[in-house]
Amino acid sequence: MTDQPEFEWAAGSSEQEAGPGHVHEHQQSVINRLARIEGHVRAVKRMVEEGRTCPDILVQVAAVRSALNSVGRLILEDHLKSCMVDAVRKGDFEEAYRDLEHSLDRFIR
Repeated sequence: MTDQPEFEWAAGSSEQEAGPGHVHEHQQSVINRLARIEGHVRAVKRMVEEGRTCPDILVQVAAVRSALNSVGRLILEDHLKSCMVDAVRKGDFEEAYRDLEHSLDRFIR
């Protein structure tokens, strides 16, 4: 088994190139929130298996979606505070803009 960081960017992301040392301010918070979301998704699955009502399940699905959006906002905030600032400091304005545009497009989809 290889030692992989607990926090990795999505495949295809330009941040993937940053490697295993790529750490952000909210990394632990993101990890904790994702663990809670994982548990919440399992609970929703159990609700479906147990035959709970559709409205009850949909409320929980909406809660999971909201939680994922919150995690996405944290990751985007970290991206703006570190990755984008670093790119601008290096003078890569056009690349920073394209990266931001691409990141926002992926998050909003």
